[in-house]
Amino acid sequence: MPNERMDVPRFCIAQGTHGALAILTRQEPTVFIPRVTKHQSQNRVHRYRHGLGHPVIFSSPNVHSQYHIRPRHISVARCSHRKHVAKHRTHSLERCQWCKQQWFEGPETSNLRTSRKMRSYNLGWLLSVAILLPYSQAFWGNENKIKTAVFLSPKFVLGSGSVENRFYYNIDFPKGHIALKRFDAEVIDEAGNPIPLHETYLHHWVVGRYFIRKGVEISEFNDIIKLNRSDYISGRNSGVCQNNGQFFGLGSETRKTETHIPDPYAIEVGNPAEIPSGFEEKWMLNVHAIDTRGVEDKLGCTECRCDLYNVTEDEYGRPLRPDYKGGLLCCYDHTQCRVKQGFEGIRRALYLRYIVKWVDMDSSVVPVKIYIFDITDGWKRSANSTGAMSEHSCKVEYEIESCHATGLADDGCIDTKRISLDMPFGGYVIYGVAHQHSGGSGSALYRENGQLLCSSVPTYGDGEEAGNEAGYIVGMSTCYPKPGTIKISEGETLVLESNYSSIRHHTGVMGLFYILVAEQLPKPMLTLHTAAQIQDSTILLTILWVAVALVGLVTVIAVAISRHLKRETEDGYEAIVM
Repeated sequence: MPNERMDVPRFCIAQGTHGALAILTRQEPTVFIPRVTKHQSQNRVHRYRHGLGHPVIFSSPNVHSQYHIRPRHISVARCSHRKHVAKHRTHSLERCQWCKQQWFEGPETSNLRTSRKMRSYNLGWLLSVAILLPYSQAFWGNENKIKTAVFLSPKFVLGSGSVENRFYYNIDFPKGHIALKRFDAEVIDEAGNPIPLHETYLHHWVVGRYFIRKGVEISEFNDIIKLNRSDYISGRNSGVCQNNGQFFGLGSETRKTETHIPDPYAIEVGNPAEIPSGFEEKWMLNVHAIDTRGVEDKLGCTECRCDLYNVTEDEYGRPLRPDYKGGLLCCYDHTQCRVKQGFEGIRRALYLRYIVKWVDMDSSVVPVKIYIFDITDGWKRSANSTGAMSEHSCKVEYEIESCHATGLADDGCIDTKRISLDMPFGGYVIYGVAHQHSGGSGSALYRENGQLLCSSVPTYGDGEEAGNEAGYIVGMSTCYPKPGTIKISEGETLVLESNYSSIRHHTGVMGLFYILVAEQLPKPMLTLHTAAQIQDSTILLTILWVAVALVGLVTVIAVAISRHLKRETEDGYEAIVM
């Protein structure tokens, strides 16, 4: 007889008049668990020995036997000595032999004994499962909705000492009105192997959003210069620095820096209401990587020292300042850092692999805004200050003089920079992390009264493998304040601090600080999923007591139902849960 799939609810429990229990789901594989009850009547014993009237729990009709129970339009199955018609259509006695043959240990009645109490207990347990299952699904619902996509940047080829610093437009990215939960990236080779920093240094990668008029295409940075300004709109973050408009961005620390945004918060993108009419939302990727295999000075190359690159002009042919010793202006795309004499390294193709996690945007998601602060911001408070972006001049990078050269060795050779900023926004801090280069010892954000809001310190590697490279920053610690505990008021003055070792001279270092801010907190929701995220032991304890009481109540009801069903004598079916 061919196997067929039942058209039944996702989850139901049913009770036959002789104690037959059935759980039906759409899951595989098939599971049959019979349970029988001792009766005095020889007729009843005979029926059990032939698989009649015994309880059966099953999840699918697709079993590997020609004998199986296959109810069609009802949610209960029980072997019977006669054929039923119409909606019941339970198969005849010989079809039920499979139950006895597969599960009964023998024909003796001693192998078929269980107590009435056990039957009532099992019924209560099954009903508990049926009642609690929907709540279990709700608890894990948001996790199940998270989607993941892995993308590769366009291929770039590097040889010893060479530099890749290109902007890729219209990159692969999730589509639609979504809420971003995480973004991770790393450099890999064509075989998918992670590349260690001591071979290819990931100076930085950034991902930004832009809006382009429909029908207009751009593929590289130079195309923007040729565009009509009305065809391109930056979709930058909410920060005050014009030069730091990215949504995501890290550097050598990318492999061990946490980027997850906790529920129910996320970064909203793809909102049709925010996309200008006649435009499309697109994404840009900038990768800045330096191949340091065989170079004379690895740290000097990663800090873009101009003398090692033999550069006196920027990429547009403009002369550099005489006092400019190193930084982004000296390690632009296709420049070459000095390699040891006689060293020959092969050129190889590399990619930036980036992993995006997101959920579909709905009312349960609380949007957060991205703000990036820069320690090089030259903003100064004045009587006419408005905090507008035009008042901020962020240079992105700066230089650190050696403490021995400055005669400041007594301060522990720590270079500390601080700036004050008036906040043009208000909200609750959900996440924070800093970006620093080698030599960094940490960064922090304070209130004006000195209260610490968030600190982020680097982790340095001590090995050779990717993610643990000795002497490089391989991770930055992050802040996840309990939602609602850190609120920033509009117009409030904050203090940003960035610390570096000044034992030696450093060029082209950075002191950025990312924070995610929610303008409002989520509305209270009476669900187990929300309760699991609330770090309040009192609430969790209350939920546990309610669950215990619910199970007790279900058990009492189950006993009453069991006693009622026991009094039934006619063969048939009675659905308990549909």
